[in-house]
Amino acid sequence: MKKSLIVLFILNLVFQPSFSQDTFSIIAIDTITGEIGGAGASCIDQSAIPGGVLIINDIISGRGGIHTQASWISANQQNAHNRMVEGLSPQEIIDWLVANDVQNNPAVRQYGIVDKDAEGHPRSAAYTGSNCYNYKNHILGPNYSIQGNILLGQHILDSMEARFLAYEGTLAEKLMYSLQGANVPGADTRCMTEGTSSRSAFIRVASADALPGQWWCDLLVPSTPYGIEPIDSLQVLFDQWLIWTSSSVKPFVQPNRAKVYPNPAKDSFTIEIEKTTGTANLLIQVISPEGKEMFSVIYSGTPVSIVTENYPSGLYFYKVTSDGQLLDAGKIYISR
Repeated sequence: MKKSLIVLFILNLVFQPSFSQDTFSIIAIDTITGEIGGAGASCIDQSAIPGGVLIINDIISGRGGIHTQASWISANQQNAHNRMVEGLSPQEIIDWLVANDVQNNPAVRQYGIVDKDAEGHPRSAAYTGSNCYNYKNHILGPNYSIQGNILLGQHILDSMEARFLAYEGTLAEKLMYSLQGANVPGADTRCMTEGTSSRSAFIRVASADALPGQWWCDLLVPSTPYGIEPIDSLQVLFDQWLIWTSSSVKPFVQPNRAKVYPNPAKDSFTIEIEKTTGTANLLIQVISPEGKEMFSVIYSGTPVSIVTENYPSGLYFYKVTSDGQLLDAGKIYISR
């Protein structure tokens, strides 16, 4: 009897949806650079789900991207990930997910998937279950998928698509510009009374040769005070990120990589260097968006804990150097 209860408890943990109907998002691939990225927003925030709307995003560098939303469930997302790794096309992945929904209820799910075929041609597919909350729909292009539910109307998705296609710039810039197309009070109708489109928003982009979990752009607004628009807050972070990426401090892959956790952070965070063989005098610095050094220390081989009580909420950057050579850099988001 006890074993049966334990099994049921584990199954509930694995298959429990996150009470989330994550609302509007775009997932896309840059056919020239090979970058893959996504952006989205929802009236669900980190008070309900850690990271808020970011939970929907799954990018496999060099392969493709997946957004699983509407009654999100981890097992379905993992299954989609596994099918992409196996080499299935976006449409084949969706067909598999519909036929193999872990709760046998695909009608409450929504998916958007993009990738490239063996010849490098972009592919996209989407699915909107008939029992997703209205208004719901999706739009497909050759290299993008835009989807949403609990929407104010079709014009939210149409605006996102028009702006994505109109903007001439990097994939990250196109995604941010697209998301601004949904910056309308009640775009997610649950947030209508707050006068905002949503409560949490994100943008994430990976380069074609990025390692798993390494993002060229990774910005998140996990929650906002009542009445504050998260897409506008994300735009502020994005504009700061653009300034940073045009400066001399640029993130790129080197053998010495830093691991930062938790991220987003609240009261403190830890920086740990994953590999230090052959490199001495590693300098770790934390820098504000304005370029002010907030913290610095010579890495001694043990994780460095940094207290953030004097750090205003927002985006910060870390960098790791050795004798003036940049080894790694990244972003830290501090949220109170």
